[in-house]
This record gives sequence, structure tokens and C-alpha cells, in this order.
Amino acid sequence: MELLSFDGWLPIRVWPVDGQWRVDWCWFGDTPLHQPFFREAVDDALRLPFNQAFRRQTTLSALTEWQAQSPGLVPSAFILHASRCGSTLISQMLAQLDDHIVVSEPPPLDALLRGDLPDAERGAAIVGLLSAYGQRRRGVEQRLVVKLDAWNIGEWPLLQTCFPDTPWLFLYRDPLEIAVSHLRRPGMHMVPGMLGDCVLEDGLQFEGREDFIARRLGRLLEAGLLHCRDSAGLAVNYNELPDAMAGRLARFFRLNDVQRQQVFAAAAQHAKQPSQVFVADGEDKRREASALLQARVQTCARAPYEALEKLRGA
Repeated sequence: MELLSFDGWLPIRVWPVDGQWRVDWCWFGDTPLHQPFFREAVDDALRLPFNQAFRRQTTLSALTEWQAQSPGLVPSAFILHASRCGSTLISQMLAQLDDHIVVSEPPPLDALLRGDLPDAERGAAIVGLLSAYGQRRRGVEQRLVVKLDAWNIGEWPLLQTCFPDTPWLFLYRDPLEIAVSHLRRPGMHMVPGMLGDCVLEDGLQFEGREDFIARRLGRLLEAGLLHCRDSAGLAVNYNELPDAMAGRLARFFRLNDVQRQQVFAAAAQHAKQPSQVFVADGEDKRREASALLQARVQTCARAPYEALEKLRGA
């Protein structure tokens, strides 16, 4: 039987159909993933005439078959985070390096992590998926860094089982600043009913957006704290950025002296909107916070934040 080749192709969607999981592939060729988010890279690739004319869909088993035929890079680091706290800045800084593949919040990974497959099958599919992302499509890649969605902190034990030797960090920020950001423009995990089952659910009624966001943020920080303590995660505060990429984060990502200089090419840009200049906004966000939001954040999220700070300074 002739083996299929997926050279230049990446999985862009994984979903169940009548109980059978399918994989949608898109041709990227040797184009690097330089966009702030994987979904933006997919949007760009789908505009190519080739991808408008040709599509490939396979069963889930194609992921493990392709891994066996062409093993990709094993993840060298995972970035988990509390959202709106600098994780995209870190991933964009690393994306400046030619020998790094940086995959930022790929929806297929979230679909598998929170899917209903048996653990063994799900784990094999996750390993196969990241092997597909870790293909050396340009021939110079040496490291694969994966940034997850914020709510995937709940699935960290499964991911760690798949990659027990891969180091990881948990990035967070003053919870009041995160909460204000979500009040301005809520992420999907901060909109009731949009995300579905995840670690952020507490099953309780909420009173207004401030209450909902603060409680979810508290659960997110609690999960990050728990796994940092139990699984040797590196706790990193937003206020360390970007300077930490020349210090302890450079050591974490094993950057050499030249790479430490290269990553700072992205530090002055807005991470999510690279055409804009970055402007620190923490003070503005704290001033903007209403008394109600301050009270809810103090009740729901301040304690795990302070515990993370204590852990970081230990």
C-alpha cells in the first residue's frame, strides 16, 4: 500500500462526524507560522488559489500514520497562560527565530484536548497532531514551541502525560488588569455559553459580567497555581516582560546570545497587532476598573494571584 505524503500540509481542523473523527488539512508549503495566532495563518493559507481548489480530509489515524512515516520535532516548550497577559508577546518574540516553529493556540489541539475520545486514542492523536506541526518544512527548524488556549490549563495533566519531558510555563498578570481587558473585549471563555465544558465552569449562577469574569479568572489562576506546584511549571508574571527574554526565560527556552538579541525585534510591537506600537496599559486598566469589578476580583481571584507570586519568588 502506497503511503500518503503530507509534506507541506498542516492539520487545520479536527472534528467528529457521526462518531468518527476527521482531519482537515491545508497546504502551507514552506511558509512559516509567523502570525500571532494559528487561525490567522490558516486564514492566509486558505486564500491561496491552490487551497481554494484542493482540500484534503482524512481519518484521525492519518495523524499517527504520518508521524510514524515522518516524525516531527517533539515540543521543546509549552506556554500556558491566564489570557491577556503577554503570552502572545512571548510567542511572537520566539517566532523571530528561523529555527523555531511557534504554534499559537491551534484549534485542533483544543478540540482533541477537550474531546470525548478514550484517553489512549486521544493521547496518540495529540502526539500525532503536534508531530505534524513539528515537521521541518524549511529544513532549518530545531525547536517546536506550542502556546495553548487559556482554558487548556484544565487539560494540562493529559498533555503532560503525552510529553512528560517537555518544560512548561504559566504566564499571568494582575487579575484586575485581565478582567478589565475582558470587559472591554471578552475572550470566548469569558462569554457565557460560548466555550462549553471546561475547567472554568463552576455550575453556579452569576450576577452580571463582572461576577462572571472574576469567578472564571479566579478558577483559571487556581488551576495554574495547582499545576505549577504539582508539575514543576515555571510561574511568570507579565511585569517581567519583555526583559525576562534576555534572562530567565532565555534560559528556559535555551536561547543563545545571538537569539536573545533577535527576539527583541518584536518587543516594541503590539503582539496581537504587529503593525501597531506597543503601549503599556496596566495603569489605565486599573483606573478604569469599577468598584464592583474591583470587589469581585478581590474576592475571587486575588488569593490565587498572590499565591502564584509567592511561588514565583520562592
